[in-house]
Amino acid sequence: MQKDTTIVAYGEEEEDFYLHHQYRTKPFERTSHVHRTYEIYYQILGQRNYFIKDRTYPVGPGDLVFVDKYEVHKASDCGPPGQERIVLNFSDGYACANGGLLPPEVFELFRARPPVYRMKPQEQIFAQSLFDKMTREIVRKEPGFEAYLRILLIELLLFSSRLMRSRTAPEDGKPNAVHQKVSRIVQHINEHYSEPLSLRETARLFHLSPYYVSRTFKEVTGFTFVEYVNLTRIKEAQRLLRETNGKIIEIAAAVGMENIGHFDRTFKKITKMTPFGYRKMHRQQRGQASR
Repeated sequence: MQKDTTIVAYGEEEEDFYLHHQYRTKPFERTSHVHRTYEIYYQILGQRNYFIKDRTYPVGPGDLVFVDKYEVHKASDCGPPGQERIVLNFSDGYACANGGLLPPEVFELFRARPPVYRMKPQEQIFAQSLFDKMTREIVRKEPGFEAYLRILLIELLLFSSRLMRSRTAPEDGKPNAVHQKVSRIVQHINEHYSEPLSLRETARLFHLSPYYVSRTFKEVTGFTFVEYVNLTRIKEAQRLLRETNGKIIEIAAAVGMENIGHFDRTFKKITKMTPFGYRKMHRQQRGQASR
């Protein structure tokens, strides 16, 4: 019986370049994600549901998924166990997004809807060859391997951008009634996160029972109602910490979290950093980039 196997693990998701290729035999649900890097997710074996922003998309073998930076997303199981996938994350600086080799329109990949591209067999072979080359470079670490990783990423982005532009019609079917209801609830949270939000009141607003909302929200998005509300609030708090000079207590209130202790605990649980540490890190990064 085949065991869970990590084929390659390089870097961290919040760093400039991260690659993780893994095969799993048991059910697995990724933790909720919001990060400053772009993400490319390639499904090799098995079936997954991928929640991005306010919708869930089915993902199967040969599918590429593109997630924009600072976008809420989460992959969860559907179908029998047995999953193999590759996750690649990279920053603007790593891909030379600002004044580099890549034209700006390439990054429209990460804002396209649907964000999933189902590759044809020949396209899968080519994409897999690029990932295989990255793996070899990481394993061997020969002189210049980091430069070659960057070149391979640029090639993957150009290849993927051309695939997306060649797509003549959306590939995701019309969502069913349950998905439509959950999508409307997600949009409501996205628009009203700064206000008091409870499961009971939200269910009443949509003329549904709290039990139904709780169960279907988790089934469709992979999040509990409270998890998604907290993640949406912390995502906005991250933006305010990066882009404004507001006091942390003011930012907590602006995202609907009046209790500063609860805000600090929730922020650290989701980001693995304190709000102060997060702001300090981004200010240091801006200072280094301006030199």
